[in-house]
Amino acid sequence: MTPVVEMRGVTKVYRSGSSTRTVEVHALSGVDLVIYPGEYVALMGPSGSGKSTLMHIIGLLDSPTEGQYSLGGEPVRGLGEAQLARIRNQRVGFVFQAFFLLPRLTALHNVALPLVYRGLPAAERLKRARKALESVGLGDRLDHLPSELSGGQKQRVAIARALVQEPDLLLADEPTGNLDSKSSDEIMELFDALHRQGKTIVMVTHEPDVGARAKRIVRLRDGKVADGGMA
Repeated sequence: MTPVVEMRGVTKVYRSGSSTRTVEVHALSGVDLVIYPGEYVALMGPSGSGKSTLMHIIGLLDSPTEGQYSLGGEPVRGLGEAQLARIRNQRVGFVFQAFFLLPRLTALHNVALPLVYRGLPAAERLKRARKALESVGLGDRLDHLPSELSGGQKQRVAIARALVQEPDLLLADEPTGNLDSKSSDEIMELFDALHRQGKTIVMVTHEPDVGARAKRIVRLRDGKVADGGMA
């Protein structure tokens, strides 16, 4: 089975400073990580452990300084921005703590937005967006603006927006961070259901009870995988 994510010796170094003095921060140091289709993985670790940097590299929002990374069997190092953007749009769905919904667009049009970049006709975009919203239990909120939705409903819209692309990989960065406990439980139940449907999910969280919902926990410390990197 071809892994969805395969990393070998991935290192990320951030450099800052002047020409006379450069400061290097090693965010990741030689990370090996393999994630197979259908897995549900939580990335956990203390602040500064590298988990957010790792997620950004997995989602092609950042590039490794050294090492090899293949997404769905396709090596991505050395690809240009246009190629990376195309792969992101087609293969990766993102769910963020802050939702990132456009305030002047309805739930339906927020969810349809990623499909614009695929060149689909408007009718097809809206049809797919409606189906995605129905799949997360918001079929009766299609015409609501973000300001008319609760925090949990906003996150459901964000999940629908990620799912509408039918991605190979669903990435969630602290998806319950802005929610109350009841809404958090509902969102985690939704992720559980998506996993049962065969979705590949990678979630960054610092909350033990959220991480415990995943089927595998990858723990990071000081930019290295301390445990769980290999299935």
